[in-house]
Amino acid sequence: MDLPREAAGALVRRAVLGDAHVDRAGAAATAFDRSFQTLITEGAWGTVWASNAISRRERSMITLALLAALGNFDEIPMHIRATRATGASRTDIEQVFQHVAVYAGVPRANHAIRLAKEVFREMESDD
Repeated sequence: MDLPREAAGALVRRAVLGDAHVDRAGAAATAFDRSFQTLITEGAWGTVWASNAISRRERSMITLALLAALGNFDEIPMHIRATRATGASRTDIEQVFQHVAVYAGVPRANHAIRLAKEVFREMESDD
C-alpha cells in the first residue's frame, strides 16, 4: 500500500536532507508557515522526490542546476550537503554548474561554484 504524500514526503525529505535539518525546519515552523511546510513536504518531497522515475542523484543534479540558473542561491548549500545522501558526486556538480554557465549565465554559475566550494570545505572539516 502506498503511503499518503505527506508521510512519503517526510520519509524522503529525511533521507535526503537528514533528520537534523528536517527537525530544525519543523521546530522553526509557526502557525504562519506550517501550511507551507506541509505543501513542500507533500508536493516537492512526497510527489516529485518520492517518484522512482529518475534517481535521487539525477534529482540532485537537476535541482542544483535549477537553483543556480534561477538565482535561488540560498538553497544551494543545503542541496550540496544533500548529495551525500543522493550520490551526486563533485564531478556531477561541476558538470551541472558548467551547464548553468552555458545556458543560464556565467555569473550565476560562478556564484554557485563559490557556494559549492565553501560547502565542500565545511563538509571536509565535518568528516
